Amino acid sequence: MSKTVFLINGPNLNLLGKREPEIYGADTLDDVTARCAALADAHGLRLEAMQSNSEGALVDIIHKARDAAAAIVINPGAYSHTSIAILDALQAYEGVVIEVHISNIHKREAFRHHSFVSQRADGIVIGMGVEGYELAMRRVVSVLT
Repeated sequence: MSKTVFLINGPNLNLLGKREPEIYGADTLDDVTARCAALADAHGLRLEAMQSNSEGALVDIIHKARDAAAAIVINPGAYSHTSIAILDALQAYEGVVIEVHISNIHKREAFRHHSFVSQRADGIVIGMGVEGYELAMRRVVSVLT
């Protein structure tokens, strides 16, 4: 049985390719997911991708991961900077957690410089564009295989 990786995306990431392309690029979330799924498949892993604009739904997905996923790759979007609930859910998860930010949050507004999720993350990819998802997946592959 292959190990499952949850790819979790937070608010507004469903608008990738449409929203502020000068910051987030032209690739869509479907493009990103397809590349991550191909990488997972090539290494005997299974990718399950989810996106929600709702903090509670993201917490529920993380709870589901406790029994269903060996790793989480998460871009919590703006909830990175505000959600103790997402941090608490991740603290209750025992698998690998890699946090992804498409833009360099440290070169943006001051309120974006802190991420609660980083306190739990085993690794963080920041400012590498959507390629950061693939870098995160490569780390997951190296840990799980």
